Amino acid sequence: MILNEDRQFPAPLAAAMAIRLDLVGEDGVDFDPFTAFLSAEETTDWFRAWTGNREVSGDEFRVFGKDGTGGYASFWLARPGRTLVEQPVVFLGSEGEISVVAGDLGAFLWLLADGFGPGEAAAWCDGDPVQRPHRELTAVAERCAPDRRASAVAVMERAAGEFPGFEAMIMRLCRDE
Repeated sequence: MILNEDRQFPAPLAAAMAIRLDLVGEDGVDFDPFTAFLSAEETTDWFRAWTGNREVSGDEFRVFGKDGTGGYASFWLARPGRTLVEQPVVFLGSEGEISVVAGDLGAFLWLLADGFGPGEAAAWCDGDPVQRPHRELTAVAERCAPDRRASAVAVMERAAGEFPGFEAMIMRLCRDE
């Protein structure tokens, strides 16, 4: 079982989400963070609705924010025995987007610092995305994850390469209702 059953954010995530709350709608990043993880019940309700599968629980996710269309950003508890901050960050969009956007919390902080939210990372394809570095989010990433420093593109490529089966796993859980 993963630590953090109380559903409170780890300190580095709380610091970054506090800044994001101040930025919602101002920096071109469509990401509205929550102030705490969704409850287990809310997560289960969301995941069942998203997959159309009444048999799934959503226990593998810790949801911490959404974009304007209702897509959710979450930690995916894919690494047994590891702490929450060592788990990958994923995005499940309202239009069916499925993506691992960062390999862990440290990488996610650098994604944010480079001006990307989870939805933008999930929508990114090969090419040169427009980076919009943010001074305050960069300061959080430098303080909390100095050893994970990377560009948004490097974070996204590394995450996609490390978890190539995530989309297929989610799709196997989906049902037509």
